[in-house]
Amino acid sequence: MKVLAVSGSLRSGSYNTGLLRAAQELAPDGVEVELYDGLAGLPPYDQDVQDSEPPEPVRELRERIAEADAVLIATPEYNGSIPGVLKNAIDWASRPFPENSLRGKPVAIVGASTGSYGALWAQADLRRVLGITGARVLEGELPVPRAQARFDEAGRLGDETIRRRLAEVVERLAEETAILLAAA
Repeated sequence: MKVLAVSGSLRSGSYNTGLLRAAQELAPDGVEVELYDGLAGLPPYDQDVQDSEPPEPVRELRERIAEADAVLIATPEYNGSIPGVLKNAIDWASRPFPENSLRGKPVAIVGASTGSYGALWAQADLRRVLGITGARVLEGELPVPRAQARFDEAGRLGDETIRRRLAEVVERLAEETAILLAAA
């Protein structure tokens, strides 16, 4: 089973990308977590471009989502919501509507921030946006507050409680996906 992991942060030392790297380590047997690193290369969403020929980075994003069995998104929280680059990627991936690469795709959401709430608002907004696209968004969230204290200098997630909860999220995503694949 292949899970496409998307970090909503472009920062080189991103805690959210660190969460996804930890998810790779913690994934159960038979589950491959593959990091998507093309977020910065996506142009701003433009309906005129969408109606003509989408650029190669957009085609690649859509193909990678379509080829994955599930998606895991880690979002930071900027000004109480989803980062613009992540929303832009979802806007591109959700076209053409309703037949798009996210429709029916199982998606789990996690998030880290340096504040006290662990990107809870961004996770809630992301859940709403993905639901509108037709994605099958798993219930629950994994907030990682004060992320700077939970990762070591090498960017490795060291908090064992968060590691255990992240492993549970990935396992639940794999279980839900397996049920959907078996039913298809």
